[in-house]
Amino acid sequence: QVQLVESGGGLVQAGGSLRLSCAASGRTFSSYHMGWFRQAPGKEREFVAAISWSGGSTDYGDSVKGRFTISRDNAKNTMYLQMNSLKPEDTAVYSCAAGSRPRNYAPLGPYAHWGQGTQVTVSS
Repeated sequence: QVQLVESGGGLVQAGGSLRLSCAASGRTFSSYHMGWFRQAPGKEREFVAAISWSGGSTDYGDSVKGRFTISRDNAKNTMYLQMNSLKPEDTAVYSCAAGSRPRNYAPLGPYAHWGQGTQVTVSS
């Protein structure tokens, strides 16, 4: 059973920063690509960022490029999302996800496992 647990969300003022973490357990973390998605109230889920199993490849959604950085520490089975220059429109529930096939980088999916999400609220 794969478990993904996000942490690090909270309330921050516009222009501020947050660092999200996603702790994984249950299978070989280092063999699977990982991703971050977000969903704001009344909106569809949006791709934020993805990282390959080795960390050598990353991809970002257009709305976060240049502000967010995805990374992973395979020794700690943990993925991160550093969010800088936050804007009110970044307010959403952020969820991490784990790829479905080992050593197959597919940034937009499919993703087999999802965390429960963590709320990020950016005030203006």
